[in-house]
Amino acid sequence: MNYPIISRILGRVMGLEALLMIPSIITALWYGESILCYVYTAAIAAALAVLLNLPKLKTGDFYAREGFISVALAWVLMSAVGALPFIFAGEITSYVDAFFEIVSGFTTTGSSILHNVEEMSKGLLLWRSFSHWIGGMGVLVFIMAVLPMSEERSMYIMRAEVPGTSFGKLVPRIRTSSAITYLMYIVLTIILIVLLCAGGMPFFDSINHAMATAGTGGFSVKALSIGYYNSAYIDIVTSIFMMLFGVNFSIYFLLLMRKFKDALTDSEFLGYFGIAIGASVLIALDIIDEYGGFWNALRYSFFQVSSLMTTTGFATADFTLWPAFSKSILVLVMIIGASAGSTGGGLKVSRVIIFFKAWVQEIGRQLSPRRTSNVRVNGRTLPAATLHNTLVFIGLYFLLTFVITAVVSLDGYDLETTLASVISCMSNVGPGLGPAGPMGNFDIFSDLSKVLLSFAMLAGRLEIFPMLILFAPATWRRR
Repeated sequence: MNYPIISRILGRVMGLEALLMIPSIITALWYGESILCYVYTAAIAAALAVLLNLPKLKTGDFYAREGFISVALAWVLMSAVGALPFIFAGEITSYVDAFFEIVSGFTTTGSSILHNVEEMSKGLLLWRSFSHWIGGMGVLVFIMAVLPMSEERSMYIMRAEVPGTSFGKLVPRIRTSSAITYLMYIVLTIILIVLLCAGGMPFFDSINHAMATAGTGGFSVKALSIGYYNSAYIDIVTSIFMMLFGVNFSIYFLLLMRKFKDALTDSEFLGYFGIAIGASVLIALDIIDEYGGFWNALRYSFFQVSSLMTTTGFATADFTLWPAFSKSILVLVMIIGASAGSTGGGLKVSRVIIFFKAWVQEIGRQLSPRRTSNVRVNGRTLPAATLHNTLVFIGLYFLLTFVITAVVSLDGYDLETTLASVISCMSNVGPGLGPAGPMGNFDIFSDLSKVLLSFAMLAGRLEIFPMLILFAPATWRRR
């Protein structure tokens, strides 16, 4: 294990976190608030950056094990320090609560323990939303986009941090690929800010909601979320951009390269929008009587499907009051999630497609044992390693969900509330059902449950393996 190089990477992460306090400091100064909580946090992060850069490098060796450990520890450390502004400001008094809140931010989950978010200072509101924006595309991906790093190290880090069945580069050099991705991310975010302002949303609110939408996070500056604005225009614009940020960013690159056929015939792209449209229509038909007509019902159903499928977590209605059929569909799209290579969470549409194709193949094999066939996606045969990884990931997802649900159930809440809350955290969605639904929060749970749910959020965002590798004895053995 090359501990010095892992330490250097963590040092870069702490240096970045110190700089990330600047937007909140500027916001606090603008609104006449104290900046000490951000200054103290920046000082601690900077001190850790110096200390973590002290170990001398004896070798530049960097392999998959170092990549997974660097990513997992970076996210844990980033969250541990990122919770401090809430504590120093005295606006969240429990460190467990503050840790839960910022883990929810960086992992773009959007689950909150706050009872009245509108009472929070502007600087901290921005810090919550900014954590979504940074975490959406990836902390270490951002570092690779702006700082030099060898291709070998970048490759292993991207494999551990970028969601999906496999990591694909947009261009041959990983750093250039990261920069292109972030450029598209920034442009889409700016366009959304402009459109929200054009719809009458205040500038500060527009910045926060745009960053939360871009990261598919869901933290809002209003207790009623997007529903506070009661605007069809804002609902539609936010719905469309939630769906756009749930698309694999390689699709946008193909469109920019004018490879329209490759982009628009991609099986995950078609499946993603097909599931979203189908779920929206089914729910609209189910709630049509509650909203006075199909088109009004479709407005609310499409927003909620977009929000939960992309794992953003905004709300324009209390969907916990919808019929059981609608709630079942919403839980299903929460589990499926968005596309690989997007800022969304969940299993990912590509994995669901692979799973069902493997299922069909296995049925065919049982009926005709001598027949040989391969799982094909987009006209190409899927490597056996990718198929194996997909099936193992899905198995681990449900195993972890059930184990964590069993422990969280000790808090005494009904199965619907408990299971939906765990699924929400594992899929990085945000709201659950019952008391932890869109009009409630996660403060109902005990500290032990909040720690486990924080682990679930980190495991879900990092696609399980990096977090589990931290606890594997083989990880820490010498080669």
